[in-house]
Amino acid sequence: MANYFSSNFTLGILGGGQLGKMMGYETRKFDIKTHVLDPSAEAPFRISCDHFEQGDLMDYDTVYNFGKKVDVLTFEIEGVNVEALAALEKEGVKVYPSSETLKNIQDKGVQKNFYKKHNIPTAPFSVFDNKTALVNAIDSKEITLPFVWKSCTGGYDGTGVSVIRNQKDIDSLNDRPCIAEQLIPFKNELAVIVVRNPSGDVKTYPVVEMEFHPEANQVEYVICPARINDEVATKAREIAVKVSEAFKHVGLLAVEMFLTDPDSYTGDEIIVNEVAPRPHNSGHYSIEASYTNQFEQQVRAILDLPLGNTDSKVGGIMVNLVGAEGHTGDVVYKNIEKIMAMDGVTPHIYGKKQTRPFRKMGHVTIVNEDIDKARAVAQKVKELIKVVATE
Repeated sequence: MANYFSSNFTLGILGGGQLGKMMGYETRKFDIKTHVLDPSAEAPFRISCDHFEQGDLMDYDTVYNFGKKVDVLTFEIEGVNVEALAALEKEGVKVYPSSETLKNIQDKGVQKNFYKKHNIPTAPFSVFDNKTALVNAIDSKEITLPFVWKSCTGGYDGTGVSVIRNQKDIDSLNDRPCIAEQLIPFKNELAVIVVRNPSGDVKTYPVVEMEFHPEANQVEYVICPARINDEVATKAREIAVKVSEAFKHVGLLAVEMFLTDPDSYTGDEIIVNEVAPRPHNSGHYSIEASYTNQFEQQVRAILDLPLGNTDSKVGGIMVNLVGAEGHTGDVVYKNIEKIMAMDGVTPHIYGKKQTRPFRKMGHVTIVNEDIDKARAVAQKVKELIKVVATE
């Protein structure tokens, strides 16, 4: 095994946002040297990495030249140059997850066709090259309203996804490659994080339940364990492993799913929505609630170290801290001292100096042995803390 600890071994990370920053807590813990590339001079991870470079993650030469200086390369965001990753792999740089895995995930149209090919349950869909092709399909009744529109690339944190119910919604769509997906009646949105190392060891985290903001299409609460029966939880974990095996990923794979509404489907069906090949919002609770948090697990997995225990020590709920509507400018976390006075409450501030409506600025974890009590505290936290701009 390579000597990763207190050595010249270098881990390269493409992206220096909050996910990278939280991975940095773990590389610091293990004294693993990190190099980070990010387009922003104010990237949150800049403060804790050993070497920082500012550059475009989609530029071939920038990513390739950065990758030549490291021993293992990973990413915290899917928007990176895949061709550069493939070239680095050919030259012996270990890239995890691989360029092949990322290629099948980066474009949502490719991702959906991948599910179809591998018999992974997913909502019926059609892929279109542009808005004109989509409109023609609507006019010819090939696609019926309502449906879910998804941009094939560039969508994140609720952007690039819309429910299309009428002509006004159609008119407002961008002209870009997209998916039209059947609107699935569901009673829960669930997620399972699968972890895999190059040796083929695989573990899954417990199923989490996600509650979404109705307008911003962003996760408001992540609840672990999900409030579902054991049979559904087992099925969700089994499907997540099937997805993981199909992608042959190394590292973390967050598998987002729908649990169908029994009034519309026969029984509880699990349908895969989409995946993310990196640490994920649905795993933030693990920092306080799990034996091995997702960020440490990512480091263990990509370095082919033994995988940690994925069990929870305690029930955990994560609340996203997003910029309040009507507030843009220098950030202030109003009432943060009040939530810090509450038992089992831990805020995480990402280090973004500027707030804007619905921008992810941090999260708060609430732990309690009783998940219902944790959910009640989470509601109070949500009501108290406000991410606003200085007046």
